[in-house]
Amino acid sequence: MLREFKEFIQRGNVLDMAIGIVIGAAFGAVVKSFVANVLMPPIGLLLGGTDFANFFVLLKEGAQPGPYPTLKAAQEAGATVLAWGVWVNEVINFLIIAFAIFLIVKAVNHMRKKEEAAPAEPPPPPEEVVLLREIRDALKKG
Repeated sequence: MLREFKEFIQRGNVLDMAIGIVIGAAFGAVVKSFVANVLMPPIGLLLGGTDFANFFVLLKEGAQPGPYPTLKAAQEAGATVLAWGVWVNEVINFLIIAFAIFLIVKAVNHMRKKEEAAPAEPPPPPEEVVLLREIRDALKKG
């Protein structure tokens, strides 16, 4: 069983998948930071200077009555909220990641098409054919 597991792990596609997952997680963290720290603050500023992630709908007040200035304050008070601002942030994260992956796949497909379009050199003729050609050429001369 250990040998089978070792063979499974050593397959190229398993290692490629593991590397892809690690890189994808790191890329997701970078995009999430970009959205939260670079993209959403100007949008929040345009919408009145509030943090976009703090947009929520109060469904039921918590143990401490509102109003709640932030989503975190509402959640700490035990209020039931519909945190639609956080959801919008996640949708934007997803769209940015999906677009980046689309661009990567498009570039890889473009490179593959170039490789396929380049004609491969024909293989050298077998040794018998070369010898027969030499004999033919020698007979033509003599």
